[in-house]
Amino acid sequence: MAPRSVSLGMPVPRRTDPAAPQLPDTSDRPDAPGLIDRYGRSATDLRISLTDFCNLRCTYCMPASGMTFLRGEQLLSREEIVRLVRIGVESFGVDQVRFTGGEPLTRPDLAEIIAGVAALDPRPNIALTTNAIGLDARAAALAEAGLDRINVSLDTVVAETFETMTRRPLLHRVLAGIDGALAVGLSPVKINAVLLPGVNDHELPDLLSWCLDRGLELRVIEQMPLDADRIWDRDHMVTAAGMREILSERFVLTAGAVERAGAPAELFDVADRASGEHRGRVGTIASVTEPFCADCRRTRLTAEGRVRTCLFSHEETDLRTALRGGASDEEIADIWRAAQWGKPAGHGMDTAAFTPPERPMSAIGG
Repeated sequence: MAPRSVSLGMPVPRRTDPAAPQLPDTSDRPDAPGLIDRYGRSATDLRISLTDFCNLRCTYCMPASGMTFLRGEQLLSREEIVRLVRIGVESFGVDQVRFTGGEPLTRPDLAEIIAGVAALDPRPNIALTTNAIGLDARAAALAEAGLDRINVSLDTVVAETFETMTRRPLLHRVLAGIDGALAVGLSPVKINAVLLPGVNDHELPDLLSWCLDRGLELRVIEQMPLDADRIWDRDHMVTAAGMREILSERFVLTAGAVERAGAPAELFDVADRASGEHRGRVGTIASVTEPFCADCRRTRLTAEGRVRTCLFSHEETDLRTALRGGASDEEIADIWRAAQWGKPAGHGMDTAAFTPPERPMSAIGG
């Protein structure tokens, strides 16, 4: 089932569904700048999916086969992406932009997209989340184009476990990509790892040590209900508390002094339990068990140009039709503002009424 598409201000094709939601009521929205919602949050962090295609098939994200991907004309073009970012920067004060997927490195025009965003004034900070396959050959061009930061999705450094989790024997290519990023100064490189019970959770201390030895910052992420196979089980997931317990066998974790400021990761300083030597930092992202919705500062665009105000939303607001229909920047901004005003207070995973989004993570963007 496709997500419901919400029309705001422009004629937008949508499903003829009698249960489709009413448009957000913005009559109580103050005449204020920014992407604000009725709970006092302002979105200045924009996540944009560049494609729903990926060259891995991670078990917690995609099925082994059978995915239907967007056609080229359905994806936002380079010019459309840069225009939407410009509207975000100029109209809403967006100062952080992260490109995601699917796998954004599969976009041949990625460097041009980054360069277009880097040319904006004021210039936002530009980040990329990637599996790093092919990054070694492109890292220099991406850095030159203006890429500031990079997160690499890597759940294990054990080849057999990697192939089990991704269904592809490509760990060596990911590691080469990380080396390529470090070589051109895209530092610190952050590593995003999802833990699955009985699969890679026992490897976590070794993974952290591997990262610390190389100056990489590990972010350990709770598995979220965004898998295509619908195998997520809250009662059997590895929680952030469980992650810290696993790590405590070898390390001493001390809550970091850095303010989160809306960031999803809670940071900890890491010291070796045996020697007491300080090694670096690690972060845990507990979207399920320790949600941070009250300080969420993110707004999201899918690869086909739909606003998602929450990663777990069942509703999307179409901007692409307005873009291609001749709408002005202000008209597009008005649609976006109205969508963000309707952002819910939280994702509701702690309620019995919660149901996972229809689309998996690869089709939404991280």
